[in-house]
Amino acid sequence: MRGDYLLSRDGSARDGRRGRPEDEFKDHVVTFGPVSKTVKGGRRRTFRALVVVGNGNGKVGAGLGKAQDLTDAIRKGIDEAKKNVIDVPLNEFTIPHEVIGRFGAGRVLLRPASPGTGVIAGKGVRPIMELGGIQDVLAKSLGSSNPYNVVYATMEALKSLRSAREIAEIRGLVGRKEKGEEAEVIPNGLA
Repeated sequence: MRGDYLLSRDGSARDGRRGRPEDEFKDHVVTFGPVSKTVKGGRRRTFRALVVVGNGNGKVGAGLGKAQDLTDAIRKGIDEAKKNVIDVPLNEFTIPHEVIGRFGAGRVLLRPASPGTGVIAGKGVRPIMELGGIQDVLAKSLGSSNPYNVVYATMEALKSLRSAREIAEIRGLVGRKEKGEEAEVIPNGLA
């Protein structure tokens, strides 16, 4: 019997290697590479890895890990990405509005797309969209092509997205009945 098919007593899936609950996040290594630092005795060589994690349903994060071994750098990148997870407001399977994200010299333009378009994006943006659960989007890198800047500019763009409900609350177009009930949008803005 393989480890993937093991079930716990309560019926939830478990990681067969250590018996812990299966992690909800999937990860993708965007880029990795060696980094050299010159010290008194010569060059010290380490690795860095840029990793994106997400659950495919509106949660996504990115992190950078550095270590002397590549596998440790990837593991550190995954841990860092899990600390930086954000919620992405979705409109069906796309983003609610057009947005530009900036990080360093990188600028990324994200536009909502009609159903069936797919993810039209480059190497740095695509894994974030796919792991975030965004299926239809148009993306364009306007500034630096450095994958680190592109990934973090995309994360900044996703952080600045707002749903229609949030905008309505800011403008005062949402009336609240009670805390436990769903808020309804009032057309004329009077509660």
